Amino acid sequence: MAIMNFGGVEENVVTRDEFPLEKAREVLKNETIAVIGYGVQGPGQALNLRDNGFNVIIGQRRPSKSWDKAVADGFLEGVTLFEPEAALEKATIIMYLLSDAAQIEMWPTVQKYLTAGKALYFSHGFGITYKERTGIIPPADVDVILTAPKGSGTSLRRLFLEGKGLNSSYAIFQDATGRAFDRTIALGIGIGSGYLFETTFLKEVYSDLTGERGVLMGALAGVMEAQYNVLRKNGHSPSEAFNETVEELTESLIKLVGENGMDWMYANCSTTAQRGALDWKGPFRDAVAPVFEELYAKVKAGEEAQRSIDSNSQADYRVKLEEELREIRESEMWQAGKAVRSLRPGR
Repeated sequence: MAIMNFGGVEENVVTRDEFPLEKAREVLKNETIAVIGYGVQGPGQALNLRDNGFNVIIGQRRPSKSWDKAVADGFLEGVTLFEPEAALEKATIIMYLLSDAAQIEMWPTVQKYLTAGKALYFSHGFGITYKERTGIIPPADVDVILTAPKGSGTSLRRLFLEGKGLNSSYAIFQDATGRAFDRTIALGIGIGSGYLFETTFLKEVYSDLTGERGVLMGALAGVMEAQYNVLRKNGHSPSEAFNETVEELTESLIKLVGENGMDWMYANCSTTAQRGALDWKGPFRDAVAPVFEELYAKVKAGEEAQRSIDSNSQADYRVKLEEELREIRESEMWQAGKAVRSLRPGR
């Protein structure tokens, strides 16, 4: 483990140099890793582990689109693809990668197969942090560990295929075997993490829920809609409004930020853009800070978790979700976006 300085604060991190793939393979050479759930995170993590030489099996209900996807990805029925109960029985490490709501529903089944010495792996701290609400309380004789890629399973897989990595956090909630740390880091390296930084289950879920509702998704969508609507109200065309709001951000500026930081992006823009950005950064920060404070308070109080549990466990959840997504998809802004994307060179 290395100690790195981040903005003057020291943190524990693990890199590929100090924990290479060969070491990860050695740590997990006698393990059977069962990925339970083949939806959002499951495919990326399972495929990366398989391609890196680990013994991976899938536990997925059939018939389902996820089962069919696993077959299409090369997992073989009765060899590396099983119904969940069969996979759980074979596993020494259970990667519990179902949605939070589905984890609650399936927990009574998973419990039966958590025999002494096994490891229960998560990529989100939700189920354990809010255990009084979820009922997910592991037995004392298993390792309970976490590696959480900081991005979607699709991004994890794409970067892996490009020879890159997606940074991940790691946490150990329970070390029953004395091998929890090595198991956790080996899995993190195996799934293709760029580097791993230390956290706790609680901090992971607090930061994750805040980030998803904030800058990463909720705030981003809201700010985009606000600017687009103002431009349209003032007579700008849909194409102009979308390009100035979304296209320039996603196709140019955010990539400059990712390369070398916000200051470097500013330095590579016009002086007029620099001045305006620096002048308006503060008012925007001050305007949204109270919203972020309210958001974090609701996450910490468990209100956001309970809302997710209540809504996602409803029988008609998928129908309601599709309706909300349809409204976004069919809005003028994102219809304009569809047209803009179709005009990109190479499309």
